[in-house]
Amino acid sequence: MKPNHLADWLLSKDPALRSRLSQVGLGMGAMLAGVLAMHYFAAVGLVSGRGLWSWSVCAMGAIVLAWALVRTGRTERLPDPTLAVPQMLVALTLGAWLYAMLGPARGAAFPVVMVMLMFGLFAATPRQMAGVGLYAVGVFGVTMAIMAWRQPQRYPPAVELGHFLVVATMMPAAAVLAARVSTLRERMRMQRAELERALVRIEELATHDALTGMVNRRHMASLLEGERQRSVRSGHVFCLAVLDVDGLRDVNDAHGERSGDSLLRAMAQEAQSGLRLSDRIGRWGGGCFVLMMSDTRATLARGAVERLRTRMAQAQPEGWGGPARPTVSAGLTEHRAGETVDKTLARAESALREAKAGGRDRLVLG
Repeated sequence: MKPNHLADWLLSKDPALRSRLSQVGLGMGAMLAGVLAMHYFAAVGLVSGRGLWSWSVCAMGAIVLAWALVRTGRTERLPDPTLAVPQMLVALTLGAWLYAMLGPARGAAFPVVMVMLMFGLFAATPRQMAGVGLYAVGVFGVTMAIMAWRQPQRYPPAVELGHFLVVATMMPAAAVLAARVSTLRERMRMQRAELERALVRIEELATHDALTGMVNRRHMASLLEGERQRSVRSGHVFCLAVLDVDGLRDVNDAHGERSGDSLLRAMAQEAQSGLRLSDRIGRWGGGCFVLMMSDTRATLARGAVERLRTRMAQAQPEGWGGPARPTVSAGLTEHRAGETVDKTLARAESALREAKAGGRDRLVLG
């Protein structure tokens, strides 16, 4: 198996799952380092090897089980899909077991436990860390009390009391640290959300017309060029129509620009609600709109543009005091193979001028 294939199998290709598995992998690495360290100490005679293999199997088995549950997606719907808190509780239990086995070298259990807790700080909430801290104080307190009672020579009560006070001090400190880390995580999450909203807003402003909500001229030009390139590859034709609101300047002069803006917004809503999913319409400037109809011949496009003109003419903005029936003129043309978008638009605009000259409120095919 190739290295990259092995990494995909172990960590998945899904970014979110890969991140969770990486976190579990860090915990697995920390636990493995602790297991190897304990076996080294046993090999050189610093600690007793009695029960060490059973502890090692349980330690690695627990962390492998956590990885398997996360990797298979069984934890996806849990509040904590990384199983950070269960892993910390298991680590504390194993740490207490290790403490009971090591005798004079029992202090070596504390670094193993603290390393595992450090990984949990970045996933657990302050309340969860407080619960973990209480569990740690309880499980180590009970273990120390039992060992001091059963083996007072190896586990002197006075020393065990001192160790207990150390644990009782470390755990609240870890909870306080978790609270600060959680605050930083929440602040970063809010900043990331604000940045994402700002990027969406910037993209919207860059591609959409502020008045009508339609795509703006720059973005529409990009869509037109993309459609031209697609037609070159596929051989399909498309049509362009340039539509203009008749007498918009008269409306602005007689009733104010606010009335003209209201009319444009209402017409834009009507136009966008009457299009096919494959068609796009954008504001070209003033009261002028450009409609792009994909995979359509002019003979079929003509009926669609007529229906769109009628729909736009039915727009009645709230509080409208202008003409009883605003009208729309249009010029329609079919894109020709080898022709640039500018040339196709020029023919559509020429047809629009002919429609205006012929009395407005009509469609001319160019």
